[in-house]
Amino acid sequence: MVDIFGYHSLQLGVPLLDGLRANRMPYRWLALGQEVAGGASAAAQTPAEGAAAPQRQRQQAALLAEPVALPFAAASLDLIVLPHTLELSIDPHAALREVERVLMPEGRVVISGLNPTSLWGLRQRRARWYRHLGHGTPYLPEVGELIGYWRLRDWLRLLGFEVESTRFGCYRPAVRNAQWLERFGWMDALGEKWWPILGAAYFLVAVKRVHGMRLLNPAWRSSRQRAATTVPLANSTNSSKNGRGPRRHLDGQEPLASRPCGAGAASDPGGCAP
Repeated sequence: MVDIFGYHSLQLGVPLLDGLRANRMPYRWLALGQEVAGGASAAAQTPAEGAAAPQRQRQQAALLAEPVALPFAAASLDLIVLPHTLELSIDPHAALREVERVLMPEGRVVISGLNPTSLWGLRQRRARWYRHLGHGTPYLPEVGELIGYWRLRDWLRLLGFEVESTRFGCYRPAVRNAQWLERFGWMDALGEKWWPILGAAYFLVAVKRVHGMRLLNPAWRSSRQRAATTVPLANSTNSSKNGRGPRRHLDGQEPLASRPCGAGAASDPGGCAP
């Protein structure tokens, strides 16, 4: 975030996570959508911060907008941050298309999501299966669908984005006890080295590429036309008096008026010099 430059940046959703805090752009906005209307952000607050959090959110939220319909002109933003926004969106494909529309060429989008091919993703799928049987609670918050990294990468390529960097994290097992989470902390170092794509969360930075065009000049402008002009050439026989030799055309032949009379004078008597 620190090294991404520009003028206008936008974060969509998750007001408890200030993704633009380290960014140095002069204009930074937070857009909130479904989580404000449904009260999901208030439910995610802890009792200790419940009194101060609403005031902080009102200061950060600049507008109410859905990711599928952003109130910005085309090619007007330099940076967009999507912290779990695609997982909470009603249509992640439409949200990505809207991001591509409002981003400027060479603009960047930062996406974070939960990896379905991880220990946390397996725990979430098992909890959903138990829930269909009538018991059990999900380990992670309920979202529409967990979007895998390779799937998201294909979506971005279809829209003309180029993935610049990717980072996975959190390789610990999905346990509810904080003490057990601390005991499995050694798995983070091993997981980053031995199974890097199996982290519970991923962060992705993509750049919007716009292929330009190069104007080509017409062929008749690039080729130069040769002009039939005469150039002076030195001649030892006729340059004794005035120091100037006869003139020749570019094709190497002498002008008719400067040819000496000889064998060809009989056929062309007017074409030789006296």
